[in-house]
Amino acid sequence: MCGRIAMTLPHDAMVQMFEAVPANDLPPVPDYNVCPTVQISVVTAGGGGRRLRPMRWGFIPDWYKKPNGGPLLISARAETLAEKPAFRAACRARRCLIPVTGFYEWFRDGDAKPLPWFIQRADRAPLVMAGIWQDWERDGERLTTCAIVTTGANLAMARIHHRIPVILTAPDWPLWLGEPGKGAAVLMKSAPEDALSFHRVGTAVNSNKASGAGLLDPIV
Repeated sequence: MCGRIAMTLPHDAMVQMFEAVPANDLPPVPDYNVCPTVQISVVTAGGGGRRLRPMRWGFIPDWYKKPNGGPLLISARAETLAEKPAFRAACRARRCLIPVTGFYEWFRDGDAKPLPWFIQRADRAPLVMAGIWQDWERDGERLTTCAIVTTGANLAMARIHHRIPVILTAPDWPLWLGEPGKGAAVLMKSAPEDALSFHRVGTAVNSNKASGAGLLDPIV
């Protein structure tokens, strides 16, 4: 689920919103069709405070011998996050925030062609998803990678898809980042029913080569 995202918030706005120090190599914005395996902007926390930094969207477990050495892990289920060998260490120690404008999901009705929808916050504020991250290194190649944490959909989202990203509001950010200590598990739940808005978009976004703000235009 959530196989494409849109990121349009300027870097300086993200820096201000999260009170984070930016890296020098953040991916360009706006990007209305962000696909897995590309770099996205992610917020982490540590001894030196919060950082806004680029990461490859697609988590790579330690045992992969190459980046494509196994399934592409763009998301991680909240229900099993602390148990899965690929994710359990990151779940404890390497959580992050993934700020986006919104994400795309495809509704599948039997054998009919899947239809894309765009999902964003109802108030049009940036949508901040829970994530996990880790470094991967093999044969001189080093990547910092991340995945989106998902949970069961609320009723509003379930009309399109049975999973939904864990969406965090500003008061939740410190706890998810581990700044006050433990207890982040309580945040892994679906968003309130009125938190998001949904609209159909054109099938141009089906192509990973498509670009431009028109991808977000609603189909009336």
